[in-house]
Amino acid sequence: MIQRYDTGPRMSEMVVHNGTIYLAGQVADDADADIAGQTRQVLDAIDALLARAGSDKSKILRAQIYLVDLAEFAAMNAVWETWVVPGHTPARATVQAALANPKWKIEIVVTAAV
Repeated sequence: MIQRYDTGPRMSEMVVHNGTIYLAGQVADDADADIAGQTRQVLDAIDALLARAGSDKSKILRAQIYLVDLAEFAAMNAVWETWVVPGHTPARATVQAALANPKWKIEIVVTAAV
């Protein structure tokens, strides 16, 4: 069975299939925040979506992080490292990328277990 959450004409925010949760890219609601603020907002959104599927950040399998400016890598990591569960850090990739809204500084996609 496939469960889709917050489905629109272009995408779903989250899809669950065979015990695996796939999140759409999460971005900050307040695009005027600095990288630390935007990172916190994105991680809060991830927490909320995972909770809706009966999971949490300790079950994240993989994270893909898109940063507009790799010069903000250390500031993003400072927030990330206080958020992840020690001993349960996911496989992760971070790349520099242009995002759809020029004010967004970060977008994160995660795959998790239920």
